Amino acid sequence: MRIFDLNSITFVQILCLSGMKANYIFKLALFLALSAAVSCSSRPKYVDIGGYAQGGIYNVRFNIRDASVSKNEIAVRIDSILTLVDTTLSGYNKASLLSRFNEGESIMPNSLFKDIYAYCHELYEETDGCVDVASGPLFDLWGFGFSNDSLPDAAAVKSAMASCGMARLKADIDLALDDSGRLDPRELLLCPSVDATLPKLNFNAVAQGYTCDLVAEYLSSVGVKDMLVDIGEIYCAGKNPRGEGWSIGVDRPVDGNDSPGAMLDGIWNSEGRSCGIVTSGNYRKFYIRDGKKYAHTIDPRNGYPVEHHLLSASISASTAAASDAYATYCMVLGPEAAKEFILSRPDIEGYLISGSNEAMSEWASDGFSITLNR
Repeated sequence: MRIFDLNSITFVQILCLSGMKANYIFKLALFLALSAAVSCSSRPKYVDIGGYAQGGIYNVRFNIRDASVSKNEIAVRIDSILTLVDTTLSGYNKASLLSRFNEGESIMPNSLFKDIYAYCHELYEETDGCVDVASGPLFDLWGFGFSNDSLPDAAAVKSAMASCGMARLKADIDLALDDSGRLDPRELLLCPSVDATLPKLNFNAVAQGYTCDLVAEYLSSVGVKDMLVDIGEIYCAGKNPRGEGWSIGVDRPVDGNDSPGAMLDGIWNSEGRSCGIVTSGNYRKFYIRDGKKYAHTIDPRNGYPVEHHLLSASISASTAAASDAYATYCMVLGPEAAKEFILSRPDIEGYLISGSNEAMSEWASDGFSITLNR
């Protein structure tokens, strides 16, 4: 038997092969060539799209094999999503709808503004006020919002508390719109009055996770199945380039660990699930006054930074927005109450690190797949 490399011979050579019918050889060569083409087209092809957004670097890695549009078109659409979020929800963009609303200006809210507001009102009810986006003045007061003030006295906290709370606001923005569809901040108050303090919102507890979900929804709509969307928080689905679940590092919550991935506590694996994964902690945004640490997690129920020993909470939920919100919720609750919350919810998994820089302890729910870095 003679063995031929059909990928290297020409059609003329096929016709000259001794003892074999040229028609058969041609069909065989054509079949192998088509099979190779199909095989190549079915191979995963991962690409990256990244840049600067929401105060940091973002990166979207996905398998473009099943996408119905080109990488360039996807990049343009992702950029438009990020621009929409920035011009709608950013408290740092002074021209955004949120900033203008917080200044007391009447705005024309788009569907994005309405949707995230409705979701945050639901979160307020669900978390008994622990996640309260209408507590913007408190975060500003303590220097963790859109201003640099810090260490207020009790009178200042009490005054800020009087102007905070989703309980003061209507659950449905549409009920506050005028006939032209504009929203006057005063009309969003349940009890509007001339001397009432206008509401100020801060969507930071959910905005990055929400943005991840928007990008993931778009990618899914054009056929992408395998993806990792990292925009400060993370959403992932399907498999990574190695054909495995996505692996995400969980940072060691040591005070001053400002470089993600530089000091890891462990590696979480998605195991192929479609989900968000978000860590919230008090080891990056804090300051120390008179030997006492003041962290950026503010309890909206009392107006003060939390003082328990939960250092970080990592939550995996069906969406990145929910993961983001529930991680914040756990950080407000503290270690024991957070553990009870996670165990009460079959739709989420969690990982808590408590203690101090010198002595930390970890707890993970049964479905939180993490390999400790020990």
